[in-house]
Amino acid sequence: MPPRHSFCIAALLCCLPVLSTAQESSAYSPPVGHDYPQQVYWGDTHLHTRNSADAYSLGNMNLTPADAYRFAQGQEVMAHNGMPVKLRRALDFLVVSDHAEYLGGYYRFNVGDPLVTGTAAGKQWQGYLEAGEPGALIGAFTASMSDPENNYSFPESTRRSIWQDVAQTADEYNKPGRFTAFTGYEWTSMIEGNNLHRVVIYKDGADKTTQLPPFSGQDSLDPRELWKSLARYEATTGGEVMAIAHNGNISNGMMFPDASVDGKRITKAYAELRARWEPVYEVTQVKGDGEAHPTLSPNDEFADFETWSEDNIGRTAKKTDDMLPHEYARSALKLGLKHERKLGVNPFKFGMIGSTDGHNSISTTEEDNFFGKFPESEPSPERMTNGMAADALWKNWRIVASGYAAVWARENTREALFEAMKRREVYATTGSRIQVRFFGGWGYQADDVNKPNYLDVAYAAGVPMGGDLTAAPKNTAPSFMLVASKDPDGANLDRVQVVKGWLERDGSLQEQVYDVAWSGERLIDVATGKLPPVGSTVDVKAATYTNSIGAASLATVWQDPDFDPKERAFYYARVLEIPRPRWTTYDAAYFDIELPKEAPRSIQDRAYTSPIWYTP
Repeated sequence: MPPRHSFCIAALLCCLPVLSTAQESSAYSPPVGHDYPQQVYWGDTHLHTRNSADAYSLGNMNLTPADAYRFAQGQEVMAHNGMPVKLRRALDFLVVSDHAEYLGGYYRFNVGDPLVTGTAAGKQWQGYLEAGEPGALIGAFTASMSDPENNYSFPESTRRSIWQDVAQTADEYNKPGRFTAFTGYEWTSMIEGNNLHRVVIYKDGADKTTQLPPFSGQDSLDPRELWKSLARYEATTGGEVMAIAHNGNISNGMMFPDASVDGKRITKAYAELRARWEPVYEVTQVKGDGEAHPTLSPNDEFADFETWSEDNIGRTAKKTDDMLPHEYARSALKLGLKHERKLGVNPFKFGMIGSTDGHNSISTTEEDNFFGKFPESEPSPERMTNGMAADALWKNWRIVASGYAAVWARENTREALFEAMKRREVYATTGSRIQVRFFGGWGYQADDVNKPNYLDVAYAAGVPMGGDLTAAPKNTAPSFMLVASKDPDGANLDRVQVVKGWLERDGSLQEQVYDVAWSGERLIDVATGKLPPVGSTVDVKAATYTNSIGAASLATVWQDPDFDPKERAFYYARVLEIPRPRWTTYDAAYFDIELPKEAPRSIQDRAYTSPIWYTP
């Protein structure tokens, strides 16, 4: 059985005593000032306000980017359903990522702003209203994502003016050291109804970000053109920018492709551009979880988690099994190994984060404080049975409370958080604030996690999540240090797992999930190789649970028992909580209504770390 530990590690996560340079020479206490990050920061990199055409059309006519920043900072706002809402714990950072296509346009059109009403698009929209066709407005936005040549775009002067307001609002709410407000937007490509969306995040302030307007789907639907626009921005301004892809599970196989959008096989140039501009991936959010799929990972009992696999985002084509390998993060990480062997570059070498993709300006992820992701999915007795359509995809009970982007950084500033995302020292959670650190190296010892200065050992002898291992010493397998603790206001931990993917010498792709630390006195079943379930304390009727099972923290050093130094591989950690009531169960208890029979009663929230890659 692998080594496992269950103990309180709060002390390990604290900073060491501060010494002056003079004091360090006598070394009464351990020195400080280490360059590695010692704090995790929690945020949302994907949130929409009334500036997004779809959010405005769906009822978010009031809540602005300023409201979104205020709410993220811990202030109370009024939700669209008339309820006051406030976070129990403020966020550390936020990216307001309104759609670039008609950014701010629908609100400004509705209030008669000549900046928009005088454009060709504004005159077209006025014609729709005069003809009694207000629904055509959302059609115009949808067309801009899929067929931009047949749709009016705003003139550059309009786009620049609106973008100036967006960037200045982010600067106004950016409070270095206390709260980080990033400038960003969403590039919204939806080819034949397949989701290729990216969130674009800037490190810079308005003095640089406003020099070029956002690149939209009306400019091009090809991700390669988006990446070129990011390069132009950096060359023009001297600033920094990145893109984050999301929702691969509703791309019908286009998110992690073997061929680019023109049908040609991806090349080394494609791989270099994607690896350069997309260092992290949004693996979980409102429209389902994208870590793994049960069809792709039939031996992983936790792969079927908040799975959405009906069709694509445009509802234009049903899902088929051949699409799945190109939609889910674990499979994409494996495909990246194969591309790297052929091209010399891994196009899918990404870290993992979560975010909300909320469209109501309110970023909530906790199951017991979930205010929906759209105005019509905010709390009400009807929200579980309503939806944007009568089909399975959009019924509100299916909406997922995910998720958070967790960033290990040196300080809460744009610069430090951005650099952490670039080096992929980040992880995703599906809604709770699980704290996890994951390191890989060649010489970790079993008792290293017990040392008060375990971080010194971890960084000195290895690399953190997002890093690379190379040059395996002879007859040595990599070892991995994992330290995880529960959300202080949430559920205990069930287990910690290491997910490994590798490229066999014969070119086949493989994966294995290892249970490496767990709560209680459970033993792995010799016949099945599985760890028994942790159990459940969930009372569905009362929508309660207790932390009488599970562990407050788990830590271990694990060494790969199946290592082949000639095979490319990656490793990431998955941390699971014990079961607790899902938001739908809380709703049923609060409003005293019946749960839809299809709706899950409980949930095991989890964290996914960025991988560590091994290259021979």
